Amino acid sequence: NISLKHRITINKITPLQGGDINQVFLLIGKEGDFVIKVNNASNFPNMFEVESRGLELLRNSDSFKIPKVHFIGIEDNNSYLLLQYLKEESKKTQSWNLFSQKLARLHKTKSDFFGLDHHNYIGSLPQFNNKESKASEFYINQRLIPQFKIASKNGFHFSKLNNFYKNISNEIPNETPSLIHGDLWNGNYLVSDKQEPALIDPAVAFAPREMDFAMMKLFGGFSKDVFNNYNEIFPLECDWEGRILLWQLYYLLVHLNLFGSGYLSQVKDIIIKYS
Repeated sequence: NISLKHRITINKITPLQGGDINQVFLLIGKEGDFVIKVNNASNFPNMFEVESRGLELLRNSDSFKIPKVHFIGIEDNNSYLLLQYLKEESKKTQSWNLFSQKLARLHKTKSDFFGLDHHNYIGSLPQFNNKESKASEFYINQRLIPQFKIASKNGFHFSKLNNFYKNISNEIPNETPSLIHGDLWNGNYLVSDKQEPALIDPAVAFAPREMDFAMMKLFGGFSKDVFNNYNEIFPLECDWEGRILLWQLYYLLVHLNLFGSGYLSQVKDIIIKYS
């Protein structure tokens, strides 16, 4: 029951598929169609503020179509985010060559440091973005260690991680930081009715760009043409495919901490591989 201080005339409200965190609705109104996301402000402080900042970073990269943020607010301990509604076409119409071009353009947005000027979320979990000068230090300190700490609190314990961290430090190339979407599974991209590849629900940072590819490959839904075309436009470091499992460890730890032990064996296998 959000009244919206920013008044719009709503003719119809339709629930959309959301997730475990947010309720999501399509608002059909006199001023146009909007998407509104709602959650508990106490449980997820500043979630929509940092999502808005992430969407703005993506938009400023002049790559993918990104929904415009109209309003952010809190009412009766409910946070809300009002977004432009992007009408979708079937992903079967997707031009994977165009997707590759957009992804390369996104990743060519660079920074002098790994991280971000603020922390954000990956799903409902905190994602830390303290500045780091090396790719390996960023991945270990800002991505893996926080998730291993959460896993320990959840009753999952791992030994000999110091040796593991030392080994992976030697595996990670020290590329310059790229702006990445950060949670690029196939549910977070869509094709607009103008045939534009679009991205939603970011977990952005200036990070190793191979992380986006790791997430893309984790659950599938992307043509192999994306990877081939991208590599012609903006070639990846040697043996990037051999590092996919290493980058996927972060996302598997996130899923372990969100959904439980079904992901434990995959996490352990990757640790063993690099120990």
